[in-house]
Amino acid sequence: MYKCGDWKKTALWSICCGARRIFTGFKSAKMRAHFILVGLLYLCGVSISQECRTKLRENMNYVGSYITSLYSPDVEHCQQLCTQHPSCLFFTFDQSGRNKHFYCYLKSSPSGQPDVRARRQGVTSGFSLKPCTPDPQPCLSQVYQNVDFSGADYKTLFTADYEECQRACTHDPTCHFFTFNNGNFTSGEYRYKCQLKFSWTVPRIARLEAKAGLVSGFSHKIQISQQYDTACPTTLFLNTDIPGNEMDNLPAASLEHCHTLCTAHPQCTCFSYTSDNFMCYLKNNSNEMVVQAKESFTSGIQARSCQLDNNWVKKHHAGVDFWGSNFRNLWADDAEACQRSCTEDPNCQFFTYVDESFPLPPHRHICYLKRVIAMPAPPKVTKLADVVSGFSLKNCVNSVLQTLSETETELP
Repeated sequence: MYKCGDWKKTALWSICCGARRIFTGFKSAKMRAHFILVGLLYLCGVSISQECRTKLRENMNYVGSYITSLYSPDVEHCQQLCTQHPSCLFFTFDQSGRNKHFYCYLKSSPSGQPDVRARRQGVTSGFSLKPCTPDPQPCLSQVYQNVDFSGADYKTLFTADYEECQRACTHDPTCHFFTFNNGNFTSGEYRYKCQLKFSWTVPRIARLEAKAGLVSGFSHKIQISQQYDTACPTTLFLNTDIPGNEMDNLPAASLEHCHTLCTAHPQCTCFSYTSDNFMCYLKNNSNEMVVQAKESFTSGIQARSCQLDNNWVKKHHAGVDFWGSNFRNLWADDAEACQRSCTEDPNCQFFTYVDESFPLPPHRHICYLKRVIAMPAPPKVTKLADVVSGFSLKNCVNSVLQTLSETETELP
């Protein structure tokens, strides 16, 4: 017989263990009956969603069940967005008209199935690849003629063709996609212009809250930054703020997390962090850095072309809730077991665990596995004559190296 807390067993068994413990916390028969009904429906949904379905349905619309919409250059990219979104179970990609072109509609339902399917020209639908053990950093090798990835520019240069532009993007650690204007572009002064663009690939938490009885942390396998041989020097200014020149502010679990976010963004020159509200303030001023004494603030400088210390991903944050982004929950004996489950699940990036001190007993020992989209995603995709757009091939190179490494390991 399986035992609760045995992490080598099935996810369904883990859910059943959690259900049994929660069930015993209900005292009235009516509450127990309600919990059994809800639990059975949930388990049915889990069993459906665990099926790996890769087939795409052309000219088929999965109507309703809408979560959100994002821009995407093709249906394969849209499917990857659905796979990485925590709640998405299926999707519809719309390329049917000028106003709706390149729209990726992410969807979900309690059953794991679309409630309504309808024939419609120009749309393609499919399912999330979460149950298929997907690559967390998929190779996006397709290029798109007469398609513009609008916005997110951080650097421009002139190249002879789009292949050289793509190589420049691939070799730049902070470039994730590009758009190239070819020799026929309408405005002569912008011909052969290569625009390098940025997209967040470091997972960003929607909200952090101080909450007693919760413990949060990260997967040990989370992909943080490109690997370098040289360790980064640490330059931090305690009880110091760098006021002004703010380009973004993001929730961060720690000072080290904030430093990583600043280093990942090509336009961030320095940062300030306060643990009072878990906020990381990214700054952009390459001309000067004015500091100011301020209690509870710590500031620092971005690090480039060197290896940051990533040990912060192994730490637990007691009394902190990484709010939202749940894609799966299970029973765990403690926070260490919850973090192991997150590390072993290829879809998990971070987690929140409910420990023994939580005031509501039925919720204790539940481990919430979480993730956000961390693949390159243009903020907007539009049609534009005489341009070519595409993605960095860094992940394609990494995939080849990983395959070669696995092959060598299997050789006698």
